[in-house]
Amino acid sequence: MIFPLEQLVEFNENIYEITVAASRRAYQMAKVNDPEIELNSDKVVCVAAKQLFNKKVNYRIEEKE
Repeated sequence: MIFPLEQLVEFNENIYEITVAASRRAYQMAKVNDPEIELNSDKVVCVAAKQLFNKKVNYRIEEKE
């Protein structure tokens, strides 16, 4: 499966936030060799983005002091 462009087009929130979240989630998945990457035979960023858009993984913004 490719990057979820339909969901990206319909996304009404901050696109920068979800892009950064997908990038960081992809890094996490690559570091631990997440089996979902191989199961879906996708690129890591695509799997991470799908997880975020489908609300399988949530993210939050931490405020720095």
